[in-house]
Amino acid sequence: MTDVEDIDRPDSLDMFGATFGLPDQIEAATAVAGEVDGLPDADGVTSVLITGMGGSGIGGDVCAAVASPDASVPIMVSKNYECPGFVGPETLVIASSFSGNTEETLNAAGIAADAGARMVAVTSGGQLAERAAEWGAPVVRLDSSIPMPRAGFGAVSVSPMIVLERMGLVTGMTEQITAGVEQLRKRSAALSKPGNDAVTLARAIGRSLPLVYGAGALGEAVAWRWKGQFNENSKVASWSNRVPELLHNEICGWAVNGDVTRQVFDLILLRHSWEHPQNARRFDLIEEFCDEVVDNIHTVRAQGSSPFAQLMDLAFIGDVVSLIIAEQTGVDPGPVAILDEIKDRLRS
Repeated sequence: MTDVEDIDRPDSLDMFGATFGLPDQIEAATAVAGEVDGLPDADGVTSVLITGMGGSGIGGDVCAAVASPDASVPIMVSKNYECPGFVGPETLVIASSFSGNTEETLNAAGIAADAGARMVAVTSGGQLAERAAEWGAPVVRLDSSIPMPRAGFGAVSVSPMIVLERMGLVTGMTEQITAGVEQLRKRSAALSKPGNDAVTLARAIGRSLPLVYGAGALGEAVAWRWKGQFNENSKVASWSNRVPELLHNEICGWAVNGDVTRQVFDLILLRHSWEHPQNARRFDLIEEFCDEVVDNIHTVRAQGSSPFAQLMDLAFIGDVVSLIIAEQTGVDPGPVAILDEIKDRLRS
């Protein structure tokens, strides 16, 4: 993946392999979701809620960003213990937890089931699968051989998309996914070559702290993915924000401490073809105003023939960049010891 062919890469969970297997993962997960029996009746459904956290929850963000423009009902994402008050018999709730044991998701899904919501579970097993059986809810099974939840990004994204399409709440998901797989195969081939764009960007970022900006719901979802991958794979602090919102607040924060921030931060702008025209102009303003207050500004432009294809294209680039930064600093990208410790302490 880099131009150092014989590097002794610290990658105990083969996160590089899982990342470059994303096109195959998406195809397999699409097939699984397409064959699940017992999906709820869509008649009378007035809203969709997708619950999940971390590497599982990002799938809800992707689904909402891609499916909402053409959906017949609103699609909302919740990353909390609580369940919104509107949830009831007319709500479809898709509970997503890769392990099946995410306590926030289990709590929110339990509240939704008690409220009479129409339930679907997306999981590899665990308590969520057990509770789904008690609820009489279908389970979209995730591949348990995927090494970490965040490495299942493709599966947790396409599973709810296919569920919604099969229930008739949205159209065109299969075509978008097919375009996404095609683009990912092209990008995977390009980023497997020595001296590729991901290597160049990773080296340019170096030990700076990445700030990631994207436009609209699609850009926000993929910027959040980049941020999370820098956090978990590279083990570095990172932040993300959404255009145009950040130009109503965050941009003011660059006014005073430029002599400090330019030593610490690199800004990454994620661009896609479905930006509002005014957001394209706003990116120009961001570059103008931030040029003197960050170390470098990097622009990454998506390719692909559908919104899902471009979102996945950008996400894949970010995944690879985060892994190369981990490699450069000798960090094993797989294990996340602090997250395991937090879970243990909460359980005790």
